[in-house]
This record gives sequence, structure tokens and C-alpha cells, in this order.
Amino acid sequence: MKKTAFFIFTKSIGLYINILSFVFPKKASQLAYAFFSEPREGKLSKDKLPGILQEAQSEMFQLQEDSFHTYTWKGNDTVILLVHGWESNASRWENLLPYLKKSGSTIIAIDGPAHGLSSGKEFNIPQYAEFIHIAVEKFKPQYLIGHSIGGKTCLYYQSVYQNDALKKMVILGAPSDFKIILNNYITLLSLNSKISKALENHYLDAFKLKLDLFSGKLFASKIKTKGFIAHDVDDTVVLFEEGKKIAGAWENAIFIETKGLGHSLHDDELYKKVSHFLFEEK
Repeated sequence: MKKTAFFIFTKSIGLYINILSFVFPKKASQLAYAFFSEPREGKLSKDKLPGILQEAQSEMFQLQEDSFHTYTWKGNDTVILLVHGWESNASRWENLLPYLKKSGSTIIAIDGPAHGLSSGKEFNIPQYAEFIHIAVEKFKPQYLIGHSIGGKTCLYYQSVYQNDALKKMVILGAPSDFKIILNNYITLLSLNSKISKALENHYLDAFKLKLDLFSGKLFASKIKTKGFIAHDVDDTVVLFEEGKKIAGAWENAIFIETKGLGHSLHDDELYKKVSHFLFEEK
């Protein structure tokens, strides 16, 4: 019943946007982008923070008209920055934190645009990368860990900023080709070619990005930092082949294939491998 209702809902929105595109094309493309870029989940309330975040020191940063939050579990001078994915927030790292804390490191988790306690309704990777850059300038992490679209944002960040202070990066369940994500959205809503083209033009105009070049494997090919990539063969959110594309382009990275973990990749054995890669492997 829920699947049927969701199908009717998405197709109804798509039909409305398609009809609107012939009368008010600019408004139609704005609406299509708004639906695509606005997360429906992942927001937090200050009054109802998950327990794991209540244990951390929270700090707010400003980027022009936007604000974003970080959470710090204080340790030694070794600093790890954690970057969550779509419709999530900093609390997603609760299962990994015990393994990182064993090293004595200081751990920083960030709320992405329009997620957690961060402001805004729109999520996009270039803005998220700017959040990362501000956090990096403040906290000086040696290690960067990203999940899903947060992982791709880490790849984008490092390919653009080329931060030599980063020693190692961990990328979990990250997508490579942005065009696949966009095309899935277009198919979900059955949007017409006018809207499809308008969405591509939006990224070119707003972010100066051609979608074919907005690729995780291309970002990875520019990274010299040592990397650890993990992807599950049963991931139905971001297909396994996406992880392989990134691994194939990243010269200085190892690729871990898992099975049965799905997209979340929460697993004790995997987290032990992440910890070993960060703190024991030379």
C-alpha cells in the first residue's frame, strides 16, 4: 500500500512539473530542482539530540547566509573528520565511534547542508565541500571519513583543495557518476526532456559543473592521499559498480568488497579494518 501511494505521489508531482514546463518553464525547473535537492529526513532538534551527540561539544560555523554544526569528542592531537551522507546527520557515526575512540583521537562530525542542526533546505556537494573546508581550517584533521554522498563530497573536496595535511581518507558506499543519480530522479518522476535539460543547465549555471565531469572516479584520479574504499555487493542505494569505478581511478587506494551489509555498511569487522588502515597500517 505504501509503495502504491509513493508511486502515485511521485508520478503526480512529475505530471504537474511536466505540464508546468510548457506554461512556466523557469518555475517548473526550479520546482524540479527543489524536490531533487531538498532532503526529507535527517534534520535534528536541539531539544531532542541523539544521546551520542549530547556527549559531544557542539559548535556552529557561518558560511555567508548559511550555518552548520560540528560535534567534537575531544581526544589527543590526532584529528578525524566524519562526513555523513544524504538524509542523515552526524549521529550516523555512533557505531564507528568506539573503534575510533580506542586510538585516543579527537573526532569531529559535521552536519551537512539542510541536515542535522545545519541551516537551509537545499543540499549540494560544492556547498558541503565548503563546509568541510571551513572545518578543516579550524580543526586540522589528518584523517577524513565519508559515507555515501558524503564520501563523494570528500573526494570532490580533496580533488579541489588538494589538502596535503590529510594523511588518509576512508570512503564508504559512495556514488561515482552524478548523472546516474539525476537520471534516477528523472525516471522516478517521469520528467520530460525539457525539465531534464533544465536540471543539467542549472548545475552548469549555478556551480559551473558539467554533469559528465562531476564524477567521483574523476575526483579520485586527482587524489594522491592514501585511500580506503568499501562497498557492499548488496547495496541497492548506490550500486556496487560505483565503488569499483572510484577504486579503479584512485591509484593510492585499497578496495574492500563486503556482502550483506547493504548501504549503511555498519559492521564490526569492517570498522576494525578501517581502524587498522588508519592507525596501524604504514
